[in-house]
Amino acid sequence: MIKFIFEKLLVLSKSFIYFPVVFGIISALILFVAATLDMCTLIKQIFLAAKYFSYPEKLHADIVSKIIGAVDLYLIAVVLLIFSFGLYELFISKINESENKIKVPPILAINSLDELKDKLAKVIVMVLVVSFFQNVLYIKFNGPLEMMYFAFSISALSIGVYLLHKDVKKPKI
Repeated sequence: MIKFIFEKLLVLSKSFIYFPVVFGIISALILFVAATLDMCTLIKQIFLAAKYFSYPEKLHADIVSKIIGAVDLYLIAVVLLIFSFGLYELFISKINESENKIKVPPILAINSLDELKDKLAKVIVMVLVVSFFQNVLYIKFNGPLEMMYFAFSISALSIGVYLLHKDVKKPKI
């Protein structure tokens, strides 16, 4: 009897997974909307600057920075979507494409916790790379040592991205 109750509680405990799945999707939606609003605001600012021929000193750096910031928000939203879909498929139910007539993108197809971690790690590294380049736009180099640090950081990022994608099998053409 105790074993039956305990097993029933274990099976029911998977319903707690609905919370991170739902809130992950809501958070992703919020980030998609925020990034889109940021881009709309940027477009409005560009048109106003063009209309009045008033170009701030750092216009190009600001434009690139805001676009990279929006890309960063979109990537974080993608991380949340991958996380939500992965948790749902691992703990609740597999999404059956034939029943729903919905094609699930391969990036959202998760078969194990390790696969979910790998996909999340790759997207998170890309978020960090994008954030790095957003911040690089405003760096002022005061000497050769700082320039060398910058070169080393670019090299480290390149090596990290290479190692992340090293084991990816290329499709044969």
